[in-house]
Amino acid sequence: MEFIVDNLDKTLELGYFIGENAKPGDIICINGDLGTGKTHLTKGIAKGLGIEEHITSPTFNIVNEYKGRLKLFHFDVYRVNDPDEIYAIGFDEYIFSDAISVIEWSNYIEELIPEEHLSINIEKLTNLGVTHRKISITYSDKRYDYVKEIEL
Repeated sequence: MEFIVDNLDKTLELGYFIGENAKPGDIICINGDLGTGKTHLTKGIAKGLGIEEHITSPTFNIVNEYKGRLKLFHFDVYRVNDPDEIYAIGFDEYIFSDAISVIEWSNYIEELIPEEHLSINIEKLTNLGVTHRKISITYSDKRYDYVKEIEL
C-alpha cells in the first residue's frame, strides 16, 4: 500500500489509525532518510494508543517507554554500530512482549527483526519545490490487515 501525504497532519493521522488499531505484540518498523517523518509517524501511533506524553526520538537512549492503552517501546537504532549492542539492552524481551514496538531505522538491524512485522518506508518526493512524502506499507501477517482500512 502507498500513500502520498502533503502535510504533517496526514502523517499524524496515518500514525493515529495504526496506533488505534494496533494489537498487543505488534512490531512496527519505520525506515526512511533523515527528516522524512519517522518520529512524526510514531507520534501519531502514540496518540492512537492514548499516550499523552511528548514523544521524542530516543536517538541516544536507543529505546523510550510510554504507557497508554498498550505500552509503547519506541526504538531508534540509527546510532547502533553492532547488533550485539541492541541485544545488550534486552531487545528480545522488548519486542516479544505484549507492548507495541516501533523501531526507527530497523534496516540497520534487519537480521534481528522477526518476519511478522509491519514495515513502513517513508521517502521525500519533491516536485517544483513542493515536498510530499510517499509512505509505503507492507506486511506478511494477517494481524496487520487493519491497514487495508486506512483512508487519508
